[in-house]
Amino acid sequence: MNPARPHSVSASDFDGTRLTVARRLQGLTKAELARSVQVTPTAIAQYEKGSRPTQSVLAQMCLTLGMPRDFFGAGATPELLPASSAHFRSLRSTTSKAREQVLAYGELSLQLVDLIADYIDFPPVDLPELGLPEQLTAEVIENAASQLRTHWGLEPGPVPSIVQLLEAHGVIVLRLPGRADPRVDALSTWAGKRPLVFLSRSKEDKARSRFDGAHELGHLLLHPDTEPGSKLVESEANAFASELLMPREQILEQLPRRIDWQAFHDLKKHWGVSLRALVYRAHRLGRLSDASYRRANQQLASWGLPEPGSLGPAESPQLLGRARQLLIDNGVDFEAVLAQGRLDVEVIDEVISAGATDRPQLQFG
Repeated sequence: MNPARPHSVSASDFDGTRLTVARRLQGLTKAELARSVQVTPTAIAQYEKGSRPTQSVLAQMCLTLGMPRDFFGAGATPELLPASSAHFRSLRSTTSKAREQVLAYGELSLQLVDLIADYIDFPPVDLPELGLPEQLTAEVIENAASQLRTHWGLEPGPVPSIVQLLEAHGVIVLRLPGRADPRVDALSTWAGKRPLVFLSRSKEDKARSRFDGAHELGHLLLHPDTEPGSKLVESEANAFASELLMPREQILEQLPRRIDWQAFHDLKKHWGVSLRALVYRAHRLGRLSDASYRRANQQLASWGLPEPGSLGPAESPQLLGRARQLLIDNGVDFEAVLAQGRLDVEVIDEVISAGATDRPQLQFG
């Protein structure tokens, strides 16, 4: 049976949290929205707390925010994701509005998962409890990556698709939609019901997308309660990603002791990581001297991005797109599902399409 569509929203049927989401989705402050609809910023703040706007003000807000009236109706209230609980790779180079816009996409995506979960079963969240000490030493981080490999039953050697592994273990992975600020890079948060990872849409590079996914997984496991943004926290996530993708015991003897680009290119193809990540790993594990490491980075800088030896397009999320298609294939009206949750069709299509791929899809076991 297909879900029933809700009745149209009225001024007495209004969810202020949805106004917050819609405003942040458009990258507007309260003051900017207030000027557009000719009310005071205080009025917008009151609306977001639950005060009911007049029908004329509501109509103006719909036009300004590009949302249908039904979106603002009372129902399943989205859970707001605080920016203070999100690890942004580009925290210092992006505005608070840009960060909140991306989190608004995440809030709607998690609500979409809740809606679809009434019809199909999503993979349960399966991230191990590591019992980490307060101080994360290099040894602790290596052990964390090793524990994850064991917990997920990964065989020795290169990790399969990081994105599909995350999705198969209950993490919602998304690509940043087209209207997101291009300065926003990868990010992760577990402030909602499920862990959420956004990957950059600008990195159409398999090696870099794999490392980004592993880096964000590191944040989810190592830093659930750590204030984001510090160089130390980012360095720890990099160390985790390096060990997960290139375990010390497996790669140490494969790494050259001098700058041998053919050897590094062969390792890039085998392990599915970038030349820069391999050079960094070789230096951290003592295979390259400080002088060789500097020369290698000078050469990489001269090549620029994308670096030589592409491994193909970036790994892309598939879970939400596959879930939508599964509903459609089984005769469920997907737009009616969205209407039931008062989600806008165009916004959800933008989120799902950002990660669309025409490549063969991995079947979760």
